[in-house]
Amino acid sequence: MEHFYIIANSHKDYGLKRTEEIRRYLEAHHKKCSVQAAGRELGPGYTDASRIPEDVDCILVLGGDGTLLQAARDTIDRDIPLLGINLGTLGYLAEVEVNGLEEALDQLLEGRYEVEQRMMLTGRVVRGAGAEGGEQSHALNDVVITRSGSLQIIRFEIWVNGQFLKEYHADGVVLSTPTGSTGYNLSAGGPIVEPKAELLLVTPVCPHTINTRSVILAPEDVVEIKIGAGREGSIQQVEVDFDGSHKLSLCTGDKVEIRRAAMTTGIVKISKVSFLEILHKKMSD
Repeated sequence: MEHFYIIANSHKDYGLKRTEEIRRYLEAHHKKCSVQAAGRELGPGYTDASRIPEDVDCILVLGGDGTLLQAARDTIDRDIPLLGINLGTLGYLAEVEVNGLEEALDQLLEGRYEVEQRMMLTGRVVRGAGAEGGEQSHALNDVVITRSGSLQIIRFEIWVNGQFLKEYHADGVVLSTPTGSTGYNLSAGGPIVEPKAELLLVTPVCPHTINTRSVILAPEDVVEIKIGAGREGSIQQVEVDFDGSHKLSLCTGDKVEIRRAAMTTGIVKISKVSFLEILHKKMSD
């Protein structure tokens, strides 16, 4: 790797202090380093992928898991691996901590790393009876549909490959990748999945039946989540969130079509600790 690109969450790296430390360290080792400060002022995305030079070999993402998820969405068409450097309070994807930063950079420069290709999702919102067009977005972790506004139970119809599967009466539905299985999916009672696996997880949020469970589907399956009518045919208002950031409003009669994305995200792994070891430690806490 010769050219590194830093995407820094300016709200967590105040004054870009850590960013400058990394840039100086890489340049001292005769590597090229470009920097882009990221912030919510850019709108739905933190970063501007058009500013990333063509010869970049690796993107260093400074912030937390949220910043890395945003960077994955913003750079989905660039096929450049990401290394997360955690400046937040919790880092599952951003595995490098500040106190081990130089050691991690040395491993990177010496080629002692692996790149894991992580499955992503593409979601398309279809409004009303329309079948064409629709707003589209991507997610590395999950696509979450939850109620909007007043407290109410939402009726969701789940269709897989055009076949009706299940109706949920719940506060929401999470459609997750294996990478996102330890996120909202886990909090909603869904299963934990090895992040390099390829499958789809459908998990209801606070379902209002006793026997409702998650459903695990093949990665090739296409899932449609339709928003049903409320009591006495009332209009239900919901919102769909892509990785907790890009939000779209929906109502009764709308649906979201979710499928495996054509692109993957490359996550640079420095640590030799396996997923099972990390899982064992977290389950023992």
